Amino acid sequence: MPELPDLTMYIESLRTRIIGETLIRARVKSPSLLRTFDPPLSAAEGKVVRGVDRIGKQIVVELESQLFLVVHLMIAGRFHWKRTGAGGRGKSDLAAFDFPNGTLLLTEASTQKRASLHAVLGKSSLAVFNRGGLEVLTASPVEFREALERQNHTLKRTLTDPRLFSAIGNAYSDEILHAAGLSPLRRSQKLSPAEIDTLYQTTKKVLEKWILKLREEVGSGFPEKVTAFHPAMAVHGKFGKPCPVCGTAVQRIVYAANECNYCPRCQTGGRILADRSLSRLLKNEWPESIEEWEGAPGLGKLS
Repeated sequence: MPELPDLTMYIESLRTRIIGETLIRARVKSPSLLRTFDPPLSAAEGKVVRGVDRIGKQIVVELESQLFLVVHLMIAGRFHWKRTGAGGRGKSDLAAFDFPNGTLLLTEASTQKRASLHAVLGKSSLAVFNRGGLEVLTASPVEFREALERQNHTLKRTLTDPRLFSAIGNAYSDEILHAAGLSPLRRSQKLSPAEIDTLYQTTKKVLEKWILKLREEVGSGFPEKVTAFHPAMAVHGKFGKPCPVCGTAVQRIVYAANECNYCPRCQTGGRILADRSLSRLLKNEWPESIEEWEGAPGLGKLS
């Protein structure tokens, strides 16, 4: 799912392309995409785009007459910028928005169509889309601590909770916790003041670093290859690969459709965190330290 750095690239790229342009036509191919009927999507046609912004992980396009289009890309939704009139025929195409200078194509590379589009009138109508998460890049240390300690969850769950922190997901939470040297399973209300400050500074630093990095990669183009798995990431998606700091094999905790990646030497004092499915299989043979893990045949050795 696109997170804050990726969404920032979409917003910046869209602002340079569609602000001041007239939406000629909105073509929706997937009936599951549009979640509202009043006002009809056709009401957006012929209106000039006034702004592009973000609420959490949702992209908000403001048109004349305070008409707003709110798009949630979910896991597999992506934007593409094409020539005017393109799109609408591919299996993954959900919708196309035609402008005089190009077409904004919305796709979803998944059989489970979860992306959504809402058309609403008035700024007050946008409140329902705000989950209340803190915008870390503009937050003070006090605001960060209050959000962090609001509930006593694991740091992984806390950072990715949209009611606590805005637009941080599975990928960047892994990178933040690795850079901060904190276990993903530490409890949010159990950190020392020094650890909270480290997490605050690191969260801002990691997000800002990736915004700058992606901005350099995109340049004046459009972010066509948005992914949660960047080669330059330290631990996310790097299970079994060497940690760039200490060389230890990156480990993971698998849960539901996601996984948490971490370095046991940098973040957990050498302790291997129990993976629910694998630890159940191994039972008493589950290794408790990185030394035991690296010595277990086929478990954690680097190829």
